Amino acid sequence: MVVPLLLAALMAQDPGARATFSSRADLVVLHVSVVDREAGFVAGLPRDAFVVRENGRVQPISVFQQEDSPVTVGLVVDNSGSMVPRRDAVIAAGMAFARSSNPADELFTINFNEEIWPGLPPHQRFTSDHATLQQALGRAIARGQTALFDALLSALRQLDLGSQPRKVLILVSDGGDNASRAKFDHVLEAALRRDVVIYTICLADENDREAKPRLLRELAKVTGGESFTPRSNDEITPILERIARDIRSSYTIGYAPPPGTTARDRRKVEVDVQGHEYRGYGVRARSLYIPSGSSRVP
Repeated sequence: MVVPLLLAALMAQDPGARATFSSRADLVVLHVSVVDREAGFVAGLPRDAFVVRENGRVQPISVFQQEDSPVTVGLVVDNSGSMVPRRDAVIAAGMAFARSSNPADELFTINFNEEIWPGLPPHQRFTSDHATLQQALGRAIARGQTALFDALLSALRQLDLGSQPRKVLILVSDGGDNASRAKFDHVLEAALRRDVVIYTICLADENDREAKPRLLRELAKVTGGESFTPRSNDEITPILERIARDIRSSYTIGYAPPPGTTARDRRKVEVDVQGHEYRGYGVRARSLYIPSGSSRVP
């Protein structure tokens, strides 16, 4: 997410102010999750517990928030033939995710095999209604090949239409791609030019030579999400419920990009917690971003 500098200054004076986010040219905004040694989410840390570095240099924090605010969430669901044994479990997990999420979240689905289609009706881009979401998840038959990268680009464009400032994608797939026109590099650049957190759930069979779990892990890591590889269908619902808790427990931290930042550069970002009392805590946030500017992504 991104916040104008003027608003950032006001929020620094009034931590209770609600953010209205706009262009990345003004502020780089990170969504940060903190976990303890038992992998439980840690809430209530103060601003001065965090340190942010861009390309190795410490950056002053201009915006700091932690609140359970609504998000725009896309469920990107593989419906290729290899997903037949997983389909019912994925639908059930998607509904468990919705029940664990903020009731005001904007939800949408992108279904794909070699084709890509929205689960919601043509006149409806988003929903907060669980019955409508269940219909959207069920509006497909698992068959055909896999256009994973094309589907992710479609979902990123759909996120741009959402009204909530925080944007999340959750990809459920076997990780293979044998039908896309786009390449992984297109997807990665598109994600780095947006303020989006991507979670990936790789359901690949161990004998599937087309599966690419490494690419899914990379996409989740650089955007500040997590990557999961469940061993059975029974693990899919707990994973989606954990993702919902992660979204609702995250911190929002913003800083002004350093002078000289250009749209050609990939900028490396690191977020840590400092202080003896926070020793042993793990921090997760996006590790790269590309400043706003013209994009070559199809």
